[in-house]
Amino acid sequence: MKRREFLKSTAAVAAGAAIGSVPWNGALGQSRKDTLLAISENGPNSLDIHGVGTNRPGYEASWNSYDRLVTFGVKKDAQGNDHYDYTKIEPELAEDWTATDSSVTFRLKRGAKFHDGSPVTAADVKWSFDRAVTVGGFPTFQMKAGSLEKPEQFVAVDDRTFRIDFLRRDKLTMPDLGVPVPVVINSGLARKNATAADPWAMDWLRTNEAGSGAYKVERFQPGTELVFMRNEDWVGGPKPKIQRVVWRVVPQSGNRRALLERGDADVSFDLPSKDFNELAASKKLTVVGTPVENALQYIAFNVNKPPFDDLKIRQAIACALPYQAIMDSVMFGRALPMFGAANPVADASWPQPHAYRTDLDKAKALMAASTMPNGFETTLSFDLGLAGVNEPICVLVQESLARIGIKLTINKIPGANWRNELLKKQLPMLTNTFGGWLNFPDYFFFWAYHGQDAVFNTMSYKNPKMDKAIDVARFAPDTATYEAAVKEFVGLSFDELPRIPLFQPYLNVAMQKNVNGYRYWFHRQLDYRQLEKV
Repeated sequence: MKRREFLKSTAAVAAGAAIGSVPWNGALGQSRKDTLLAISENGPNSLDIHGVGTNRPGYEASWNSYDRLVTFGVKKDAQGNDHYDYTKIEPELAEDWTATDSSVTFRLKRGAKFHDGSPVTAADVKWSFDRAVTVGGFPTFQMKAGSLEKPEQFVAVDDRTFRIDFLRRDKLTMPDLGVPVPVVINSGLARKNATAADPWAMDWLRTNEAGSGAYKVERFQPGTELVFMRNEDWVGGPKPKIQRVVWRVVPQSGNRRALLERGDADVSFDLPSKDFNELAASKKLTVVGTPVENALQYIAFNVNKPPFDDLKIRQAIACALPYQAIMDSVMFGRALPMFGAANPVADASWPQPHAYRTDLDKAKALMAASTMPNGFETTLSFDLGLAGVNEPICVLVQESLARIGIKLTINKIPGANWRNELLKKQLPMLTNTFGGWLNFPDYFFFWAYHGQDAVFNTMSYKNPKMDKAIDVARFAPDTATYEAAVKEFVGLSFDELPRIPLFQPYLNVAMQKNVNGYRYWFHRQLDYRQLEKV
């Protein structure tokens, strides 16, 4: 199949999903070097990073079509690949900034325009930040992680000057401005599409973008396709080399691999680890694997309801999980193990492994001493949008726990619905990956273990000791206090086991040899702005 034929037809992915047609003749007539075709297992369910239940692919849509005031620099990793640098904060929509003990003031770049041609002003920044801290849920919690909590903190001084007044000293305030959530939205356009019942235009922005970013959304079909066109007036950074990006959802991993190997697709980043190993060995494609900072794949329990309110049952499962089998037959070595530590909580780093390892005799003894000595039935849920990793993990866990009297029914939840199901906090047992955008242990635990019960505290776990240790670390005045608090909350997580870490995942990306400029980002999605085809 020729690349042109793939772009114009649905046949290549008929076994996986229907693909909408796009008028490609004009686009490909410009230059094949100007068009990037990305394929993935799952796609965005929303264009609005502030939306209820926006999934991780939605981060990519927002990242490339909206601007933020600041971004992060770049460094080389141990393999010589580009890697974002969280220690370097650089301008994006902001030209520069001045910080004092009580505030930070930004000057916006001259000539910044939204995609409809209207100017970007400080009033738009304020409206966008007000929205983020007001709508609740994920965006509001993310802003709070950097002590960005109240509309009164955000001041439009004049059209090009925007000020943030600090609530407190917080090391995460500036880095928090560079994550996907604090986007700048065209407030005039959003207001035109708002209603009395929906003053923040949540419904309209779910399927329409109103940004000033490097790429404009040209076409969005949820679950099928998203097409971007370069914003020729972008002032946030160097002009991207790629003019058009087509992102298509191809659920079946075998189809994605075939499309890559035939040269019909340019890039994919969610193939099974076995496929990445084989593609790397073939040397026909460029394969990059990067450990995801501050991230874990885990098994979690709803600790507020039987049977998982019983610590002995959670400990029994921790002793019964097939850790090495998961590493060998699911991850194929493309992950870092987070189990079997000889000295758990050896330092203040994160992630770090716990001490549990597979020991079925010990697991059976713990079950015998539990509130459910004869076993029980429950469900194990996973995100079907990431089935390539999640499903084989669940099958192995199902087989292993059956040996200690726990019968699991595997519950496959469509990727577009996964985040909403997490928000309900009703799933008894699940597997998931959580990665903290900001590379600090206290940031991870603030999201995943704090009693404020964010979406990623999938266990609804609450412990005042945990909350206190996390809060001490967030605002610690010195290194000794910080490290002591980190060790305390890591130790509590291992002692109480509301979730059981399995491994630290890699972000694996396979690209055609003529695709250059790939950069690893903390959000684990593609940034088209650095990519080029040579």
